[in-house]
Amino acid sequence: MRKDSSSRHILISFASLALLFTSLCGATAFANEEAPSQDAEQVFRFNVSPNGYPPYLITEGDKQSGIMWDVVVLVAEQLDYRVVAEKIPRKRVDQMLMDGYIDGTTRAKEWTDNPEDFVFTDPVVNIEEVLFVPKDSAFQFEVPEDLLSKTLVTHLGYHYPALEPYFESGDIRRFDVSKDRDMFLYVLHGEDLDAAIADRLVGKWILRNEGLQKEFTTTSTKLSEYGFRLMLRKEWAPFANAFNRELQALRENGTLDEILSNYR
Repeated sequence: MRKDSSSRHILISFASLALLFTSLCGATAFANEEAPSQDAEQVFRFNVSPNGYPPYLITEGDKQSGIMWDVVVLVAEQLDYRVVAEKIPRKRVDQMLMDGYIDGTTRAKEWTDNPEDFVFTDPVVNIEEVLFVPKDSAFQFEVPEDLLSKTLVTHLGYHYPALEPYFESGDIRRFDVSKDRDMFLYVLHGEDLDAAIADRLVGKWILRNEGLQKEFTTTSTKLSEYGFRLMLRKEWAPFANAFNRELQALRENGTLDEILSNYR
């Protein structure tokens, strides 16, 4: 009887060891399957648009630069992400972002039809729409009424909320141009065109590259001011929060000012 009992104990022990070995092997295999996803490279697919938006986004072939690009790449490195540039036409951006083809794009909340569908970071920089006026002009602007009977060179398809009632009534005239660069040439060489409406940094970037800095001055009064941010899908909220922390650090240590100075 003792012999049979001992045999049963030995068999049970072997069975237990076999079960433990099988469990350990399964756990090891599971861990090995999980390891690649944990160690996989994190990628942030960032829309830079086909033609960029200098000086915020500058596209030269496969090379990217600009204020927003530099900030995004710098912050992404701190968060262990690699940034991949995607060139998506403006009309397709929102849907392709929702569909997951891209992970983020630059945007002001005020320019978005359904901002509640997305997550926005803190502003990286402010978009300031001002008037660019020829330096030899006596043009003055503080309130919209100062622009009555004037003709302003505007970007085709753009809306200017502060001036729309005056445009609709004809009290202020707009002359639409499709390219930012051409707006300034029209003001200089066109007839009866008083000033151009443009973002302050965009205008200064164009004038610097065209050698026209001495030809224009800007009004201190702004037509509008919007925070320029990253717009992401809602599941990227943790990334947006981490981005905001890193962005604040760039502000505090002066790095953001250094980036901005490169494009002024």
